[in-house]
Amino acid sequence: PASELIINSDGSIYHLHLKPEQLASLVFTVGDPDRVALVSRYFDRVDFKLNKREFVTHTGWLNGNRVTVMSTGMGTDNIEILMTELDALVNVDLESREIKAEKTSLQIIRIGTSGSMQADLPVGTLLASEIGIGMDTLIVYYPELAGNQSLAKAIQVELGLSFLPYQASASVSLIEKLDQNFVKGVTLTCPGFYAPQGREVRLKPRFDQMIERLSALRIEDKRLTNFEMETAGYYAMGELLGHQMLSLNAIVANRPLKQFDPEADKTVDRLIQLALDTFTK
Repeated sequence: PASELIINSDGSIYHLHLKPEQLASLVFTVGDPDRVALVSRYFDRVDFKLNKREFVTHTGWLNGNRVTVMSTGMGTDNIEILMTELDALVNVDLESREIKAEKTSLQIIRIGTSGSMQADLPVGTLLASEIGIGMDTLIVYYPELAGNQSLAKAIQVELGLSFLPYQASASVSLIEKLDQNFVKGVTLTCPGFYAPQGREVRLKPRFDQMIERLSALRIEDKRLTNFEMETAGYYAMGELLGHQMLSLNAIVANRPLKQFDPEADKTVDRLIQLALDTFTK
């Protein structure tokens, strides 16, 4: 129905304002709309540009590969919109509104910033999220995830949460392409930047010493490595929709040491170049 899958008058999908032919099957995503141009400047050619809300899209070519970079804004609510509409662009006939019999699996790679939860992961580190754990309730509204939820359950018990966080993993085929420039970790996706990540400005967080408590957890030889606001939403929606997902993080803050990367822009640029080189060559 028109109310469930909204198509704009020009035939584009509602929020992203994209048409299927404007999207590549290899998609790099960033949170900040201003960062899109910082990625696409490395393309050999840019054929298409669109600005709509926080969703800025550039599609072009790099090393013989058609590629898209687009911004998402912050938070898993935006990621739910992004993933649903990207999926519809490739797996739904927008004219007939019929789901296609043959499905397309996109490769979607997040290039983002993050804060370390561990003293031994310094600022300037590049981290690939093997697992994302969502501290929001997005997936309550979707089918249950099939994978291991042991880390999510341990966090629920440690903090006494009234809801179960959700846990999903990166694409094995994508993460296997990474080299020694990246460490691998377990990423906590939070529904906010301040109290949900243990920060205190004027309001005191409800969970006392949250960073210390969560960073000390060890479950099945794994530990939580970093905070951010999108990864688990990507991984969960990717699992449910059948897309290949990977989240790459520039560590620009170390929370235990209370440090911020003085060369954060250079760290992010290094991550952008490595991500593009890794997945287009």
